[in-house]
Amino acid sequence: MGSAFKWALWFRFSFCTCPQPPVLTVRPTGRTVFRPPGIGTDAMELLKRRDRIAHRTHHRKVGSMKIGIIGAGNIGGNLTRRLTALGHEVSIANSRGPHTLTALAEETGATPVTAAEAAQDARVVVITIPVKAVPNLPAGFLNGAAEDVVVIDTGNYYPQQRDGRVAAIEDGLPESRWTEEQIGHPVIKAFNGTYADDILSKALPKGSPGRQALPVAGDDAAAKQTVRDLIDELGFDTVDAGGLDESWRQQPGTPVYGNQGDAETIAKALAEASPERTAEWRA
Repeated sequence: MGSAFKWALWFRFSFCTCPQPPVLTVRPTGRTVFRPPGIGTDAMELLKRRDRIAHRTHHRKVGSMKIGIIGAGNIGGNLTRRLTALGHEVSIANSRGPHTLTALAEETGATPVTAAEAAQDARVVVITIPVKAVPNLPAGFLNGAAEDVVVIDTGNYYPQQRDGRVAAIEDGLPESRWTEEQIGHPVIKAFNGTYADDILSKALPKGSPGRQALPVAGDDAAAKQTVRDLIDELGFDTVDAGGLDESWRQQPGTPVYGNQGDAETIAKALAEASPERTAEWRA
């Protein structure tokens, strides 16, 4: 696969608003530090400083938690940046092994681990990997998690571009319901239509006019509330998108997918969604 095609896929499917590749900055010490595209060193330092202040002064609904993130792409990487800055203990895993996550770990203070270790003692686990990779998650990877662990699914089904055909999804099963069946644990669908760069740059204090909102779908009311509280802490409003059987309303091709609107706009977009999967999003 040519490098131009790789970067085209990276831009199209990772929800990054900047088409340029990530920047590697070599510091005087000789250490190379990853910087997400479009975010300068000064901007990253300001984000970290803002989150440290928020951590000291904001009343936290969920408290400091241990969070495991499986997938270190643009969504997983930026969630790691924000959540560690807010004081959460984050373990991060990818498909290539902990040794490939050294730069992100040094930047954020997160702990690089294997996918089998990511959920150990975690109160929240984020699965942010391609749909086609979900069946390859290690067996029993949630066994060491907290008893009431909340699992967030950020995935999207891209049959033509990446994942190939998944018959059950093609037949109408909501994507996150399929993921839930694969891992054998309930999931909450969130962040799947969010631009990765927005996680770093669009956060606003609660009550701010025009605060961006994210749809959140799931069957467990308590788990859903945990996710909504965490998203609020990250600087975004949420809209309850119903149970997981209704989560098709936020899948690719729907009005809410990629929508950066406020809570009213997101609620309207969810209501306008059609369950019919368009040709662009079918195998």
